[in-house]
Amino acid sequence: MPLYDWNELFLISGPCVIEEEDVMMKTAEELKKLSEKLELNLVFKSSFMKDNRSSIDYYSGPGLEEGLRILQKVKDEFDLPVLSDVHFPEQVKPAAEVLDIIQIPAYLCMQTTLVTEAAKTGKTVNLKHGQFLAPENMIKPVKKIEACGNRDILLTERGFTFGYNDLVVDPRSFYDLKQCGYPVIFDITHSIRKYGIPSSDPSGGLRQYLPTLARAGVAAGIDGLFIEVHPNPPKALCDAASQLKLSELEEFIKPLIEIHHLEKKYR
Repeated sequence: MPLYDWNELFLISGPCVIEEEDVMMKTAEELKKLSEKLELNLVFKSSFMKDNRSSIDYYSGPGLEEGLRILQKVKDEFDLPVLSDVHFPEQVKPAAEVLDIIQIPAYLCMQTTLVTEAAKTGKTVNLKHGQFLAPENMIKPVKKIEACGNRDILLTERGFTFGYNDLVVDPRSFYDLKQCGYPVIFDITHSIRKYGIPSSDPSGGLRQYLPTLARAGVAAGIDGLFIEVHPNPPKALCDAASQLKLSELEEFIKPLIEIHHLEKKYR
C-alpha cells in the first residue's frame, strides 16, 4: 500500500548524508513541525552511504548499520517514514527492515540486480532518473520493478548531464516521466550541483536558481518535491553548496504549495 495519497503534493527532505545524531534529530524534529503546520506529507531522507563521491577523501556516511540505527530512531521518535539509497544488492534486505522507501541512485537506475532486489521487498521504490538516460527510457527500469510484482514506484528527476560538469533540467522530462504511470518527484537541490567542484566550495552549487526551478517544476505538474536541507549548510559533510538552510524551508515551500493548488485546479 502507498504510504500517502500521492495525489497531494508531498516533500522528501533531510540532510544529504547521515551526520551526527543530534544533527539528524534536530532536522527531523523541525521538518515534522513544518509538515504539520503546512499540512504537507513528509518523508525523511538521508543517505547512510554515498558511494559516488568524487574523492575517496570525502565523507561518504556512517555506513549501513549505524545509518539504519539513526533512521530507525527518527521513525520511532517522530513517526515519519524514512528513505535512503542502496548501492549494492546485499544492502537491500537489511535496509528494507527499516526503510519505507528504497531509493535507487541515478547512476545505478539501470542495474538490474539492484533494482529487482529492491522491488522484491514490496517496499516503495524511488527510481532516480539517470543523468545519462532519455526520460522516456525510464520505462525500462520501471518494467523491471513491475516484473517483480511491485507497482509501488516513484520517479525522480534531477537533471541531465550536459556539456562539461553541468546539469540542465528539461521540463519536457516531467511530461515524459509521467507517461510511465507513476508519481513524479523533482529533486531540486541536486539539480543545481556543479560536477567536478567540491561540494564544500560555494561555486559547487547554484542556489540562485532554486526558486526558478522549483516553481517551474510544480507548475509543470510534478507530484512531489525532493529538497535536501541542513541546519548549517556550509558545515554539511556532503553537498554543502547545494543544500537549503533548514530555517529557510518554510518560506521557500509556501509559494510552491500555492502553485500546486492552482495547477491542480486547471489540470
